[in-house]
Amino acid sequence: MQTSKYTKIAVIALVLLFLVLSVISCSTHVHTTSQAPTSKKIPPGQAKKASGSKSAKAYAPGQQKKY
Repeated sequence: MQTSKYTKIAVIALVLLFLVLSVISCSTHVHTTSQAPTSKKIPPGQAKKASGSKSAKAYAPGQQKKY
């Protein structure tokens, strides 16, 4: 069975098109982690430094007022 020149070119073009589309559709997912997890408490002194206040008393759990 003889194939024409145009059929060979069409098959090669379709294979190349498939390869190009499969490479383009690849994607990567980048997962970043935060510096400090929100569930972990930071020490009162570090919270004081971060907020810029003069006393760490307001950030200590034993010094919180109970209403």
